[in-house]
Amino acid sequence: MKESLRYALLEAQLELARQASRSVVLVVTGHAAAGKTALINELNHRLENRLTEVHALAPSSEERERPYWWRYWRRLPARGRVGVFVHGWYGDALFARTEQRLGEGAFRDRLAEIRAFEAELAAENVAIVKLWLDIDRDVQGHHLKALWHDPERAWQVKDHDWQRHFQYDALDRLGREMREATEADHAPWHRLAGGPDETPIKALAHRLVAAMAGPLPEVAPPPSRPKAGSGAPPRLADLDVAMPEAMDKATYRERLTEAQARLAGNAREIQRRRIPVVLAFEGQDAAGKGGCIHRLTSALDARQYRVHRIAAPSDEERAHPWAWRFWRRLPLDGRVAIFDRSWYGRVLVERVEGLAEPAAWRRGYDEIRRFERQLLAHGAVLGKLFLAVDKDEQLRRFRSRAETPHKRHKLTAEDWRNRERWDDYRRAIDDMFVHTHDVDGGWALIDANDKRRARLAVLDHVNRLLEARLAEPR
Repeated sequence: MKESLRYALLEAQLELARQASRSVVLVVTGHAAAGKTALINELNHRLENRLTEVHALAPSSEERERPYWWRYWRRLPARGRVGVFVHGWYGDALFARTEQRLGEGAFRDRLAEIRAFEAELAAENVAIVKLWLDIDRDVQGHHLKALWHDPERAWQVKDHDWQRHFQYDALDRLGREMREATEADHAPWHRLAGGPDETPIKALAHRLVAAMAGPLPEVAPPPSRPKAGSGAPPRLADLDVAMPEAMDKATYRERLTEAQARLAGNAREIQRRRIPVVLAFEGQDAAGKGGCIHRLTSALDARQYRVHRIAAPSDEERAHPWAWRFWRRLPLDGRVAIFDRSWYGRVLVERVEGLAEPAAWRRGYDEIRRFERQLLAHGAVLGKLFLAVDKDEQLRRFRSRAETPHKRHKLTAEDWRNRERWDDYRRAIDDMFVHTHDVDGGWALIDANDKRRARLAVLDHVNRLLEARLAEPR
């Protein structure tokens, strides 16, 4: 590599870190013995490796106990950094299809997931560079044999290298199909010659400089899949009816004890069967989310669950794509993750308060549906609960909080400001229901004007979700 290009690469990386407005993801895949390791090692010598992360490990047991894409979301580089993935999500799909662990239809579905994943990253200012290293089949075979017979280098040849050599034709054909299906202006493929005598560092350096410093391409939103058979979504207007009488305390306590005992039994069985549970709580200010969550967790083993209270993103979270902070909080199999406010902030508070551009929050509906489909595909139980109060009841609770010393901390200036945009929030909530109410991930709209009835309704809904899952054939 010419010194001028080397300095241009390093300067582009340092400027990337100074501006911290984008990150770069480099995926290196291709045929065995094509020189991936040598290329990445040489690249590391040219880059500031404190700003570079290389990922090349097989999935761990922890990763296998979470939805497939968790292993990649958690490793995405922060803005200003470069992440290098050896094979990455492409190797997973390609090798599984070659070995017939993925059928033809499942392979196409995985490629569609990859397209959507990369489009989501690109829309969040992630520059994507994808490299396929080619090698002639005969050259590959000769090189593997030469390594194998060299006592000092034989360790470099693994059983899977020979397997990839014998599968060369299938890998070549499927690799071409994979590249054609996932080619995009925002995530282009670069096919380069590799092998024992080829290290295309110069070509790679040019592409990385462009990714770090060049203009980011426009990202066309992926086509939205229809929500077939999703049924009628709830509407806030459904609750605009006369309230039943408030439940008396004795009846409430009796029913609460029964519901919590039922939940404790269901949760033990969920844990035994290693089924993950994700519960998302949304609702208007002072609707009682915290109280409902407390009644849920009181019935659970403290080692089994975790409550995530989602507020404004931290600096670390702002440095990553918006969904990163939710992916990283997903539970292990058999555990429960409870979100006190959730990813739906994208289409609620970020929309209403102008914290996200219209294109971003509109794109959020599709991104949320894909996220939830991936949870369900992993086998998670997904519960989405919206607690609603009417405007008069909210005002009464605000005043009560203001007058009660141990509750004053719950009432903020932001609560009063949100109340002024009551109608805007109602429109956003109903739009959210329309766009994200699916059969397997449907919304439960809880009338929270009576706190006791609301708490019981939440417990009953969660119990029904768990029991429906436990009743399914294993």
